[in-house]
Amino acid sequence: MASPLSSSPFFSYTFKPSLNFLSNSAKQTLINTHFAFPVIHAKHAKNGADSGSFKIYCSSSHDSAANAVLYSPDTKVPRTGELALRRAIPANTNMKAIQESLEDISYLLRIPQRKPYGTMEGNVKKALKIAKDEKDSILASIPAELRDKGSLLYASLIDGKGGLQELLQYINDKDPDKVSVDLASSLDTVAEIELLQAPGLSFLLPEQYLKYPRLTGRATVELTIEKGDGTAFSPEAGGEPRKTAMIQMVIDGYSAPLTAGNFAKMVVDGAYDGAKLSCANQAVLTDSGIDKSAGFRVPLEIMPSGQFEPLYRTTLSIQDGELPVLPMSVYGAVAMAHSADSDEYSSPYQFFFYLYDKRNSGLGGISFDEGQFSVFGYATTGRDILSQIKTGDVIRSAKLVKGQDRLVVPSES
Repeated sequence: MASPLSSSPFFSYTFKPSLNFLSNSAKQTLINTHFAFPVIHAKHAKNGADSGSFKIYCSSSHDSAANAVLYSPDTKVPRTGELALRRAIPANTNMKAIQESLEDISYLLRIPQRKPYGTMEGNVKKALKIAKDEKDSILASIPAELRDKGSLLYASLIDGKGGLQELLQYINDKDPDKVSVDLASSLDTVAEIELLQAPGLSFLLPEQYLKYPRLTGRATVELTIEKGDGTAFSPEAGGEPRKTAMIQMVIDGYSAPLTAGNFAKMVVDGAYDGAKLSCANQAVLTDSGIDKSAGFRVPLEIMPSGQFEPLYRTTLSIQDGELPVLPMSVYGAVAMAHSADSDEYSSPYQFFFYLYDKRNSGLGGISFDEGQFSVFGYATTGRDILSQIKTGDVIRSAKLVKGQDRLVVPSES
């Protein structure tokens, strides 16, 4: 929908990215964000007027796609790592239709007071109809050796505990707490089935990148973090203060195979064991002192939404409506810092957790640095630990606990 002020001149200001410390090069990328404010005083309409760290200029038109991303308060960028990862699975279109129907209920549950249970009921009935009518095509998209497991999960999705029939009953009972719990269970089952449908990459890597390590699916990494000053992390519920804490992250090779693959190999090689952490602005990042001979100089790798393969060495234009499959505008997003000599490449070793804060974001809740870094996963357990990390804390150990069978390391590398 076009902005109501689209016929008026508007200001556009260009911010220096808040994460410019993650780019080790002298070059600083500028990010444009448009705000539709009518020009009232002529003195503000002078093109190129500089003020502090941003530049103000006028334009008489703007792209409708930019409006959709930057002006809409309902921009549906995933706000949790789990949701972003689920949407990134390259699965059967019928399963995606079931997923989307159920995810809409998550938004409806946020409505205070009188919740639209009738609409929720319609969503579940739609998902059930697809599940029953398209069962054969959905199960046929699962490799033969995994089909028995898929059939059990599918039966559980429809009639099992935490399945769609039970979800429908809770909606009819108008019990929002049980609806929320059952919805989460159904969506977890949907994701499990979708992962069975995606045994590898759905695209071919460019030939020049075949020498790099790559991750052909999902993997899970556990980091054990230790306080560097002898203090402790906050206790878990009913527990004691902890000297160490664990963060678990899921890394995604479906959308960023080279970035995730290089990171996974670094973990397996022990490159992050003992690495120091530092905090700056909205990020927790590994120290740049990690052995610089380790890792590959991987090109910037970002898969745009609606596309089937990543772009390389190219950032996205958020103001033109481009959004990544793995957005950075999520608390606990994991991304690689830029290379020391070019923002078209990622650092071979230095990664960071992004501490998304809506208060420091643009309209639509989009980070000003969105589409500028190679995001390759999300913290899924221990997100509360991220805010407790201080400069000088240490990664005591990093382990690849799941998905090592998806890591491909070419012999020539």
